[in-house]
Amino acid sequence: MTSPHTPVDTPERVALRAAVSSFAKGHAPGGPQEGDGAAELWAEAGKLGYLGVNLPEEYGGGGGGITELSIVLEELGAAGCPLLMLVVSPAICGTVIARFGTAGQKERWLPGLADGSVTMAFGITEPDAGSNSHRITTTARRAEGGGWILNGRKVFITGVDNADAVLIVGRTEDARTGKLKPCLFIVERDTHGFSHHHIPMELAAAEKQFELVLDDVALPADALVGDEDAGLLQLFAGLNPERIMTAAFALGMGRYALDKAVNYARTRQVWKEPIGAHQAIAHPLAQAHIELELARLMMAKAAYLYDEGDDAGAGEAANMAKYAAGEAAVRAVDQAVHTLGGNGLTAEYGLARLITAARVARIAPVSREMILNYVSHQTLGLPKSY
Repeated sequence: MTSPHTPVDTPERVALRAAVSSFAKGHAPGGPQEGDGAAELWAEAGKLGYLGVNLPEEYGGGGGGITELSIVLEELGAAGCPLLMLVVSPAICGTVIARFGTAGQKERWLPGLADGSVTMAFGITEPDAGSNSHRITTTARRAEGGGWILNGRKVFITGVDNADAVLIVGRTEDARTGKLKPCLFIVERDTHGFSHHHIPMELAAAEKQFELVLDDVALPADALVGDEDAGLLQLFAGLNPERIMTAAFALGMGRYALDKAVNYARTRQVWKEPIGAHQAIAHPLAQAHIELELARLMMAKAAYLYDEGDDAGAGEAANMAKYAAGEAAVRAVDQAVHTLGGNGLTAEYGLARLITAARVARIAPVSREMILNYVSHQTLGLPKSY
């Protein structure tokens, strides 16, 4: 199947999609990247400018937006070599720093994030907070001399072992009200008091998951990103791209699985015709294709709204895109495995490992149930149950 296009694909985006697709197909091992292969792919993609297509040109980026970066991740995934850190390093951290960082922070971090020589993880999830960001207990207090002291724990933080720093979501106390409010801090990995511990996962992915511990981590004043009084706005400036990029991750995976299944159904012959001639095989694959295409259109809408500066509209669309893509990917992978039968569970075809991977898009960075809550409250105006 050819690489698809959307109504917002300009000639430059069409060319980008084709270039990344060709690049990825030349590097794909036939499944998720592992070990040194992922590091090499990351480095080469960075040299070609693919990792920083969304970052400002004055800092070495491509000057595009989340639309361009989602194209890169989708096409890498469709070839079987997704880079999950694209969701985190340039999409979340790069976007937040580009929009709200100081001149010094931009000079320090953006060029490396753009060319891939620097990576940054993102720490928001906590063991006792789950999807309730209002229960985040990682706190920052003012230190003598104008700096900060950060304490707390984070879990399921991607790629900390290879990251130069982590963008941490903490909370500071409002001197006027005494209430805690969200703020973002850049914590370099070798900072005293900062430690990370691997969380073993039954997930075939190059990127590992970690628990973070921040024990009286002393930070300089310029570790704070943006305005202390606008932390929530700045946080969602990173979370909307995260949802859009998770949709791209899911769509790439779904396209990869579907392509494997379609090629198998065209050639696998048990009776007189290939099995793809039978509607019991053909129709579910056609349905999977339709669902993936519908999710891609919503992702394109979300990316367009975000790149146009419509944060409110992008919030709704990004949640919908992430929901739709996650559902479509799970069904596409399931049907692909079922199409291949026993071969769908073999290492040779590399589909069985996607059964677990596909569920990530349903669970992270926000569950499908919380997205349904968001839509029912924010869009439909229904009352909250919590």
